[in-house]
Order: sequence, then structure tokens, then C-alpha cells
Amino acid sequence: MKRFFDFKLAKKTVSLAVLLCVLCTFLAFPYFAYAEEKITKLDQLDGKEIAVQTAVLYEEMLFDRLPKATFQYYTMPNDMIMALKANKVSAYMIEEVSFYVQKANHPDLAKLDEPAGIAEYGIVIGNNEKRETLKKQLDEYIDKANKEKIIEKMYEYWIINYDPDESKTDLSGLTGENGTVRVAIEGGYEPFSYISNGKPCGYDVDFVARFCREYGYKPEFYQVPFESIAPGVEAGKYDMGMNIVISDEREDSAVMSKAYITCPILLIVLGGEKDNLGFFGKMSRSFYKTFIKEGRWKLFVEGTGITTLITVASVFFGTLLGFAVYLICRNGNKIANKITDFFLWLIHGLPTVVFLMILYYIVFGSTKLGGTWVSIVGFTLMFACAMYDMLWVGCNAVGKGQREASRALGYSDSQSFFKIILPQAAKHFLPIYRNEVVTLIKETSVVGYIAVLDLTKISDLVRSRTYEAFFPLMATAIVYFIISGIMTYMVRRVEKTIDPTKRSDERVLKGIKTE
Repeated sequence: MKRFFDFKLAKKTVSLAVLLCVLCTFLAFPYFAYAEEKITKLDQLDGKEIAVQTAVLYEEMLFDRLPKATFQYYTMPNDMIMALKANKVSAYMIEEVSFYVQKANHPDLAKLDEPAGIAEYGIVIGNNEKRETLKKQLDEYIDKANKEKIIEKMYEYWIINYDPDESKTDLSGLTGENGTVRVAIEGGYEPFSYISNGKPCGYDVDFVARFCREYGYKPEFYQVPFESIAPGVEAGKYDMGMNIVISDEREDSAVMSKAYITCPILLIVLGGEKDNLGFFGKMSRSFYKTFIKEGRWKLFVEGTGITTLITVASVFFGTLLGFAVYLICRNGNKIANKITDFFLWLIHGLPTVVFLMILYYIVFGSTKLGGTWVSIVGFTLMFACAMYDMLWVGCNAVGKGQREASRALGYSDSQSFFKIILPQAAKHFLPIYRNEVVTLIKETSVVGYIAVLDLTKISDLVRSRTYEAFFPLMATAIVYFIISGIMTYMVRRVEKTIDPTKRSDERVLKGIKTE
């Protein structure tokens, strides 16, 4: 009888329709009409939602003046702009120097005349043997830079006359005869610190270069999420952390330099000029800024390579480690099982980000092991735990009679496991293994918290330069789909290769004496 309804085709059609709806919504939400009243005064924000970047402490300036206001915290300034345009917040707080860069990319932004306050920014100094020396040298240099108006000239160059296409940082003359200093910068905060033509650039980078040139150091820059700068410096992973707001609480708990920049903090609302470019004009501009300008497509390629390296290495080593641990534990070794159970409990109970940060800032905090290799170690341990669990469940799903029968046929314990038990168990756990691989690929997106320039982190850095969300996020999503598809295909090939129903009798009985 002919089928009148193709369920597979219907399922694909519905999925495609849902995807198109989501895509259209995503494309359209930055251009929605503004639903809220136009805000022109600070008092109008009382009782409203205000966005602020995590760990900058700007919200403390408004506690007394806006007691009913609530605050939402975002990792990047670009995310605050998107939240404002989507009417999730009524305003966001940003430095005056950063606002003019944002205004150039988003003409519909406007600042309130009354600033929220004035912030002073210092450098947090690492908790290691260099701390006292760097503290003294930084304070000396800041005094000298103010006296000789170096700070004033830098402010004019990077803030007043800033040009994202022309402003460059001079990194020459860094001889490093007095050693290396590891510097944590946000890396996605124009004009303070950002990536231009694949190299660190901005006010903070310029200041560090001038300081290192003065005292004979060679700087190593690490792009770190802002909220991770101070913890990383305090753990001794970095020698200096840039652009930290000076407060009494921070000066009590950390060693800070004198202020090397002072800046008003503004409240930004919607209400500026509308962008006259049409839909396709905006898309064309966004594509150019995301991929073509400054050869930013190369950053995506590099980020894809790092993500692929972490994924493949972690799956490979995690599979070997989990398999080895299972072989040790499978016959009931009490000591090995107790140790394994403890690590399973510990690793399964920790969120991925927390686990990676513990490894990076504490376990390997005093070493020079980079974030990429720490990520491989962390994800290897996590995948090994998953592999151990899969083997345990899969092998226990094979009846005990299989082992007894194999031993009766003359198989050794090892031969029984590898030729009879494991191939049958694989049919149970390989589908789960495939899903774990895909899960691992997605979990690697958090490695930016420990200064790894993976695909997701590159997307964030590009968004911070372009102030565009669509193409960086869509490109990142597509690459993750491709990596997941390739890894899934490889696991499926392994499934077919070891399928016990497709093995010949000669292969099964190889090495066994038969009459």
C-alpha cells in the first residue's frame, strides 16, 4: 500500500522551518523599534535594568542615587549593546573613551549628560617573586610618565584622536635583558586592548611596551576574560593585569599600582541617530568587517585549529587513559577501584569552567604550562571518566555466560575480554561514546577563560572589534557543526569496523587451537 505521508520529509521540513524562524528573528532583533520611553535623565533609570561589565565595580557608583535599579552583568561590552537594543536593559555603563568607539559603529547610541562617576585604573601586580620590584618600578614609571606628559600624549593618541585603522602600537626595542613579564589583558576592549592584524594593540599594550622598554623587559601578552584577570594575577600566573578599577577593597586584597588612566563613566541609552544603511547594506558591511578587514578570517582559521587540537588530543588520550584504568579495575582491585571512584566523584561533580580554572590557576599555577595544554589535560581527564563509565556499563551488559563459554573454549582472560566481551560491549557504549565526543567539542568553548584563543574566544575578540554579532557567531556555529560531523563520522566508521556480526569465524578464532 502506498504511503501517503512521509514522516521523515515532514520532520525535516518542520526542522528547517524552525531554523529559518530562529534565523530571521536573530537577524531582525537588532532592528526592532524601541519599545521603552526615551531616557534623557539619570533619575529615569531608577527601577530599571542597567547592564554593567562583570568585575568593573561601576554599579557601586549608582547604589545611592538609583536605589531601586537592578543590574545585569555581561562579559563583553558588545553583549551589553545587544542587550540594550533588544530592550533587555534600559542602559549600560561604559567608560567615556570606549563609548566614542561604540558610537562610531552604532549611531543609535546616546549618552546621558550626567556621568555616573569617575574611575581610576591601575595595574594589579602578580603574587610572585617579581611583585615588589614591579610595584616599585611601575609606580616610578607612572610618576615619570605623568611628569613628562607621556600619559597625556597617549590619551590624545589612543582616546581623543583614535583611529581603529591607523592607530598602532610600537612593539620594537623590547630587548628583554632583565627577563620577561607576563601581562594579562582583556584583548577585546577597544581602544584599551584589542587584536589588530593578529597582534595585541591599544592603550594598555602601548603603556606596557613603554614600561618594558624603560626597564629592559620583554612582555608576553595573554588575552583573558576581564573577570579572570585579577584571579590569574593573584595566583601568580601573570605578572601584571591591566585596566583594573582601583577601589579600597581591591587595594586591601591585592597589590595595585598607582592610577595610569582616569576616565568618566557614562550611562548609554538608545536615542541617537538611526543607521541609514538598508538590511543588505548592513549585512555586507558586517561580512567585510568580520572576515575581510585586517585578514580576520585568519583568526578564525587559527581558532579552529586550536579547538580541533584540544578536541582530538583530549578524545585520543582520554580514550586511552579511560581504557587503561578500566583494565586495571575490571577484575576488582580494591585500591584501584577506590582511587578511581574518588576521581570520578571529584571530576563529575565540578563544572567544566571551574575544573579548568583550578587546573590552570592552582594545580599548574606555578608552572609555565600554557592554557592549551592545560585544557588538553583537563578534557583528557574528563573524557577518561566518561570512557571508564561507558566501558563499565557496556561490559556489564554482556552476560556472564559469554565469559564462561569463552574460557571453556580455551580463551585466556585477556583473549576472552578483547575477542568476546569488548566487541559485544562496544555495540552498547559506542553510541554513547559518539555523543560524548560531540559534548566534548561543545564544552571546549569555555577554554577562553584560561587564556586560550580557541574558536569561541576568537569570535568574541572579533565581535569586540566589529560590534557585529551575526557573522562571528554564525561562522563559529557552522565550524562547530563541521567538526562535530567529522568526529561523528569517524566514530560511526569505528562502530562498523568492530561490529561483531560482521566478523569472520577466522578472525574470531585467530590464535585459538581448534580441532
